[in-house]
Amino acid sequence: MNETESPDVDLTAPTALPHPLYERLLAADARLFERAARWNWPGAEHVLPRLSRSANHGVLWAAVAAGVAATRTPRARRAALRGMASLAVASATVNTLGKRSVRRARPLLDPVPRGRRLRRQPVTTSFPSGHAASAAAFAVGVALESPAWGAAVAPLAFSVAASRVYTGVHFPSDVLAGAALGAGAALLVRRLVPARAAAVPGARPRAEVPALPEGEGLVMVANQGSGTSDRVNGLRAALPRAEIVECEPEETGDALAKAAARARVLGVCGGDGTVNAAAAVALRHGLPLAVLPGGTLNHFAYDLGVEDERDLARAVRKGEAVRVDAGRFVSEGTEHLFLNTLSLGVYPELVRARDSWSHRIGGWPAGLLGALRVLREGRHPLEVEVGGERRPLWMLFAGNGVYHRMGLAPGRRTDLADGLLDVRVVHGSGRPALRLLAAATAGPLTRSPAHAAVQVNRLRLTGLAPGTPLAYDGEVTTVSGEVTVEKLPEALTVYRPLPSTS
Repeated sequence: MNETESPDVDLTAPTALPHPLYERLLAADARLFERAARWNWPGAEHVLPRLSRSANHGVLWAAVAAGVAATRTPRARRAALRGMASLAVASATVNTLGKRSVRRARPLLDPVPRGRRLRRQPVTTSFPSGHAASAAAFAVGVALESPAWGAAVAPLAFSVAASRVYTGVHFPSDVLAGAALGAGAALLVRRLVPARAAAVPGARPRAEVPALPEGEGLVMVANQGSGTSDRVNGLRAALPRAEIVECEPEETGDALAKAAARARVLGVCGGDGTVNAAAAVALRHGLPLAVLPGGTLNHFAYDLGVEDERDLARAVRKGEAVRVDAGRFVSEGTEHLFLNTLSLGVYPELVRARDSWSHRIGGWPAGLLGALRVLREGRHPLEVEVGGERRPLWMLFAGNGVYHRMGLAPGRRTDLADGLLDVRVVHGSGRPALRLLAAATAGPLTRSPAHAAVQVNRLRLTGLAPGTPLAYDGEVTTVSGEVTVEKLPEALTVYRPLPSTS
C-alpha cells in the first residue's frame, strides 16, 4: 500500500519545472533534508528504520486496526474500519495518480549515515510519500470516529512519517505532501460515510418510564444467533436484577411473548429483525422497549443513540426514554411493522443472497457478494403503479423517518419522531448496475435525474405482481396487488440515554 519496487519506473524523465521559484523550493527542500541527515536523533537508529519497514504495504496499520477492534466497543470497531478505509483511498490515490504525476527522483543517500538506511531501497518516484499518506489517513480516519483512539495512534503515525526522512528515502516535502493527501482521503471518506458522532439523535419527545436502578422488572430476550454473549454479560453486571432470557433464533417469538406477560419493561438484544419482532410485541402489550444492539448493522439502536450495554443500562437506571415513530405496511390484509426501512426491487434479492452466505463468511462480506450477484444478473425492473401511472423501478426505498446523506453507505436519522416516510426510487430504464452506482456516487438521490425522492406520511402502491419480494428491517416477505405504507407517529416508547445538559 506504500512505495513498492517497480523496476519499470523511468526516473530519467524531467523531475523539475524550469520555474525559478520552483527550483528555489526544491533547493530549500534538499538543504532541509541534508540538515535532517546530519542531525542526531537520540534513540532513533534502532527504532525508526524498523518502524518504517513494518509500515510497508499497510501491514503495521492492519495490525493496529485489529488491536483497536479487539477492544470490542462499537466506536473502536468503527474507528478501525474508518482508518483502514481512509488508508485504502490514500494508497490508491498515491500509487495511481501522485507518483505518476510528479516524477521526482529519490534523495541521494550520501549525507545519510549508513546505519539509518533501509536494507532495500524503494525504486518508485519520491513524491509524495506513500508511507506518510497511509499513516496520516489511518490516524485522521480513526480520530474522526474516536478522538481518544486517534490521539493514541497519532504518535505512531508521526513516527512513521518522520522515519521516511530519517532513513533517507524521502525529502521533507514528500512527507508533508503525503500527509496532507492522507488527511484529505480521510475527510473524503467521512463525507461519503459520515462519522456516527457527527449525527446526534434528537432527545424528543420524552416519555415517562419506570426507573429501574438495578434492572428489576426488565425482562431481556437475547437472540443467541446474533452473537450477543458479550453484550449480555455486560448488561448482567450493570443491571444485576434484570431477567435475561437467552434463546435460539427460532424461539425468539415465543420468548418475547412470554417475557411481555411478566415484564414492566421488555428488553431485546439482537439485530434489526429481532428488534422489529420485539417492537411489535411491545406495542401489543403497551410496554416500553429497551434495545441492546447485538446484530451486524443495528440501525435502529444506533440511530436511537444506544451504542452498547453501558448506554442502555444508564437509561434504564435513570428512567430516560423517548417516543419514536414506527412504520406499518399492509398487504392482502396482513400488517407488518418496520422501524428502519422498507424496500422493493433489487434490494430484497440482495438480502436473500446475503443471508444465504452470512452464516459462512460473515455479514459484511456476504452483503458485498450479494450485491455483486444481484447486479450481475441484471433482473428486469419492478413495475409499480404510483398515482395511477405504471412505472418501471429498480428500487423503491421507504424509510421510517428522513435519512440524511444517502451516499455510498446507508444514511442516518437524527429524528425518529418526524412523522415522515422518506421515499426514494431508482428508475427502471437502463442497466441496474449503472443506475445504482449513480445512486451511490451522486450523494442525495435528488441530485440525479435517475432518481426521485419525496417525503410523505402515507404511500399506496398498486399493481404488484404476485410473489413480489419486499424487504423490511433485514427480513424478506412477499406481497402482491396493493401495498399501503403509513406512519404510526410516536407509537413506541424506547429507553435511551438523554443529554446530561438537558
